[in-house]
Amino acid sequence: MFAAFGLGLVAAAAAVGLVGGKHFRDKNYAHAAPIFGDWLPHVGWGTVPAVLLAVAAVLWGPDLAHKLPWPHLMLATWAGNLAWTVSLVFVDSSQRGFGAPFADPNEYLHDIPRITSMGEALRDFSSRILDFQPESWTTHVSGHPPGAFLTFVVLDRLGLTGTTWAGVFVVLTGSTAVMAVLVTFRALGDESWARAAAPFLVLSPLAVWIGTSADGWFMAITAWGIALLATAATSGRVVAGLGAGVLLGFGIYLNYGLVLMGIPAVAVLWSTRNWRPIVPAVVGALTVAAAFTLSGFWWFDGMNLVVERYYQGIATRRPFSYWVWANLAATVCVVGVGAVGGLHRLRPKGAGLLPIAAGVAILGADLSALSKAETERIWLSFTVWLLLAVALLPNPRRWLVAQAVGALLISHLILTHW
Repeated sequence: MFAAFGLGLVAAAAAVGLVGGKHFRDKNYAHAAPIFGDWLPHVGWGTVPAVLLAVAAVLWGPDLAHKLPWPHLMLATWAGNLAWTVSLVFVDSSQRGFGAPFADPNEYLHDIPRITSMGEALRDFSSRILDFQPESWTTHVSGHPPGAFLTFVVLDRLGLTGTTWAGVFVVLTGSTAVMAVLVTFRALGDESWARAAAPFLVLSPLAVWIGTSADGWFMAITAWGIALLATAATSGRVVAGLGAGVLLGFGIYLNYGLVLMGIPAVAVLWSTRNWRPIVPAVVGALTVAAAFTLSGFWWFDGMNLVVERYYQGIATRRPFSYWVWANLAATVCVVGVGAVGGLHRLRPKGAGLLPIAAGVAILGADLSALSKAETERIWLSFTVWLLLAVALLPNPRRWLVAQAVGALLISHLILTHW
């Protein structure tokens, strides 16, 4: 029933976009609403590998997930997700090159030539957030804290310049998030759930956006932060708690909305009934905050200015009355109908608290009205945890097919912008 509701929600959101015609699509800058992209049936170099990977994962994935030694399962899940992500990226190869979305003039790479000093960029960052001034940052740079932009500046300074290297970076880092998920669930005492989830992490529909946006990098940072926090809560390792704080703290300097990752973090501590990691985690997070603040960037000033910049742009044209529920339809596309179908099996205890908390974070982001469209990439840090619900369903091979088919349809029918 839940899966059918999810499909109905997606169909309704798509129908509104199609019935609304060109005026609706142009107004919302979402020609394939609720997905940010264009309807464009196509195939590419990645089509055959993606189909073969899906078949292999369906046939052998569930058995291998329960038989492989844990270290081998971790590596196999990461390698499988990496291959799946790269294959989906190359489905669009006939339309664009690897990392091509980063060539968009609204993306981070556009402003890199304007940086002569990273220290100066941090000190002046907030003053260049608002639009319609000579020194304004481009859309994605201004819409995020400086950590996101400086990531790509550092890559450039290391000689990894251009869109291809940006694409390689987000794919390699983003795909590691599946290992963080496995580590977390094992630390929380549910290795059986982690093993059952492994094939679904390989064939996750969210891979469509890991390879095309910086949000895959953001997802990896926060996922490993949660994994370290779970490790600290169950092992008592202070260093793990400190590392969790550093990563989760850095996360809010990548995306303002990732402050909502505090909800899954609390869920981890609640599920373990161990609040002692809060101290080292807070120390780690405050260390990151202090570094940015002393360098000249005050997070709260940036956040207030970003809200103002948000309503200087197309946000005023995108109706909240549509996107408040169409965002959730996009989320169904990201996690797959299987994850929606498994929601009713989640229980508010142990590891089950984590996907529930991720769902609460999604609702919070949605109701803020600061995420109207493009949430399929923006919410990756939350949806990767919600994805785990599909592993609770019986007949895993049937649901693996459903998840893979959903991802393949999106990749082959829509040319996503990010």
